[in-house]
Amino acid sequence: MGPLYMFVFFSFLTALFTSSCGEQPTAVNGDTVLSRQALLPPESGRVTGDTVVALDPRIFVVFQDRDHHYWFGSDGQGVYRYDGKHLLHFTTRQGLCNDSIREIQQDEKGAIFFTTRRGISRFDGHRFTTLPVVKMNSPAEGWRLHPDDLWFRAEDGKKGPCRYDGQSLYQLEFPRHSMEEDYYARFPNNAWSPYDIYCIYKDHRGMMWFGTSNFGICRYDGRSLSWMYEDHLQFVPGGGSFGIRSILEDAKGKFWFCNTHYRYTVSPAVKTGEGKSLLSYKKEKGIEGFKAPDGADDIYYLSIVEDDKGNLWMVTYAQGVWQYDGKQMKQYRIQREGKDMTSYSIYQDRSGGLWVGTHEAGVYKFNGKEFEQFKPAASR
Repeated sequence: MGPLYMFVFFSFLTALFTSSCGEQPTAVNGDTVLSRQALLPPESGRVTGDTVVALDPRIFVVFQDRDHHYWFGSDGQGVYRYDGKHLLHFTTRQGLCNDSIREIQQDEKGAIFFTTRRGISRFDGHRFTTLPVVKMNSPAEGWRLHPDDLWFRAEDGKKGPCRYDGQSLYQLEFPRHSMEEDYYARFPNNAWSPYDIYCIYKDHRGMMWFGTSNFGICRYDGRSLSWMYEDHLQFVPGGGSFGIRSILEDAKGKFWFCNTHYRYTVSPAVKTGEGKSLLSYKKEKGIEGFKAPDGADDIYYLSIVEDDKGNLWMVTYAQGVWQYDGKQMKQYRIQREGKDMTSYSIYQDRSGGLWVGTHEAGVYKFNGKEFEQFKPAASR
């Protein structure tokens, strides 16, 4: 990955995660719409999407709900739901607060939540509502750790995550980071905040982890917020700010952050002193003896999952998907008509199926041998 490509690549990723929420959604291409269904009368309390035959090319996230419906969140064209027969398309016309979808979750009652660039939308099976935000008065206020709570990335510029307890959505705030003064002196003209959250993860103990744009990793254990920072996780060789875009605790209790250079053993305990609360951890070599196609001895990945056999699957922006079985790496390219596609994320569904959201070609699914482009039954 050469210096010019690295510059373009990380400029794109930064814009992807931090660009303004104010852009207007683009209309769906007419040739993909089977029927543009009008909304039912307001008194019915129900909305329905447009029945379409194809997904938007830019699918950021994939999710399967408890009813085994698949949801595909796009980067600017709303969200799609697929039940195996029909592909429905929902946008701001049906009540989404924004058409750029960043995360999809489901709560214990079955409601679906969509993190967008302009807030959180909740879908109860009948209609969309935008969750109002309760702002906290201080960084110490509002932090709780309950197993049924949902956590969300906040809008751009906020200094912390949002927590939803089933009733209210709380906009939390990180305490002032010890690196803040030095960071702003080093990067006085950055368009994004170093507190911006790129990923949220719940570990096997139920602790919450937050990957930030430039301040490393923060863990909340129900009592305190503790930080971990390593320069190689934030900045890649040759220049460019990667940020913490993925966090995973594997079946052996090892943590993987962003690249394959190291894996980490992280203690539940924290180290305190000089006004800091830091994670206590040890690192070991991640994947040894590996060479990427560009000659690097590690890869930076945007998203990672572990399958039932303990294999790690890592999706990169431009090198497809890598599988690590504990001994060696195997590459699966994401291609259309012989051309490599760029990718966003990887997701494992309830039956173990693997899905990849791409920047150019919709969704790909693993068929046991390769990742092939997914085409809903309605479009075949």
